Amino acid sequence: MTQRRFHYEQAFEHYIRANRVPYVAVDEAKKSLLPEGSPTAALKSFDFVVYGAGRNLLVDVKGRMFGSANATSSVSNRRFESWVTRDDVEGLSRWQTLFGPEFEAVLVFAYCLRQQPPDALFEEVFSFGRRWYVLREVTLEDYRKHMVDRSAKWDTVHLPAERYREVARPFTIRRPASESHPPSCGRS
Repeated sequence: MTQRRFHYEQAFEHYIRANRVPYVAVDEAKKSLLPEGSPTAALKSFDFVVYGAGRNLLVDVKGRMFGSANATSSVSNRRFESWVTRDDVEGLSRWQTLFGPEFEAVLVFAYCLRQQPPDALFEEVFSFGRRWYVLREVTLEDYRKHMVDRSAKWDTVHLPAERYREVARPFTIRRPASESHPPSCGRS
């Protein structure tokens, strides 16, 4: 695993490794610089190149908290926050252009659940580092189409809740069915 600072990215990497999905983690310290004067010379990085069954993805992971911090609290954050910076959107868009049509750019929102959810609340929940996570993806195309300003001061955008529910889907990327046999438990 690449050394990652944020537990959200670590959890995402754990998820794709556990599902044996081929990927490359983008190491910002070693990213190539584009030619000086290029409109993409100061390009913001994304996090992973993920190779899946019929999909090659450029993934930018965005970590968010979900749920109440206190089980007895009457105040609950039961919203799927979907804000990103405008720079996130523009950078990911430029990367998609550079990689070409064989790659699809997606924002993956990694929600760290403040409490273990009841069964069947989410499609797929996994644990990592004593925390529970849910992954939701939105294609960059859908995000750009529906994004609205959130904060001028921070130059952030987001998807209104109704739009988010329409375009976000559980992030699941698996190996092709012909390769999806369970790993051997015997000696190698």
